[in-house]
Amino acid sequence: STELLPPSTLRLDREQICAIGKLRSLGDIHSLYLQQNHIERIENLGSFPNLQFLSLAGNHISRVENLRPLRHLKALDLSHNHIQTLDTAELPPSLRLLDLTGNQCTHQQGYRELVLGALPHLLQLDAQPVPGSVGEEEEEEERGSSSSEDEDDEELSGPFTAGKDFFVDLQQDLAGHRQQRRQEALEEHQTRLEELRELRERRDLLLAQSPA
Repeated sequence: STELLPPSTLRLDREQICAIGKLRSLGDIHSLYLQQNHIERIENLGSFPNLQFLSLAGNHISRVENLRPLRHLKALDLSHNHIQTLDTAELPPSLRLLDLTGNQCTHQQGYRELVLGALPHLLQLDAQPVPGSVGEEEEEEERGSSSSEDEDDEELSGPFTAGKDFFVDLQQDLAGHRQQRRQEALEEHQTRLEELRELRERRDLLLAQSPA
């Protein structure tokens, strides 16, 4: 199943991971899936200097931290964690998509205005589009211009780009992983059925060989 993943994608979701350990530099990884684990802290992500997509949804994270070094990060999913207070200074300004739904911090006064003020290029917040965002206003100009949006975007070579194309790619990527999950579940189910069939055959053979 791992052969179906793009070489720039690392999927470690649902692996009972409790902490993000120190790794060697993995500059070729652009998408990192760590959702549905038991992670309590955002740490040691400096090993992924070119990361553009990061999912930490459904963990036990209580604080947003150690994300500023991810200068190319475009999409961040921290939904359904335990974040009560959001420090926007810890968020990379390169973000285009941010999801914090299911966290207590989304109920703090002026939350949406605070986030949008800190992230001027944000296109989507908590599954809601940002009207009149800088990204929307500049999208048509970018399509007809040979100049890049900024120095960071010139260096991007992964599966995600700014504007509408970014969200199309993101949705396709997530849909692909959902399909892969379903395929893996089906294959696992079929394997279990095959194992049960073999066990029944062995049992029947033993019963046939046993003396009456």
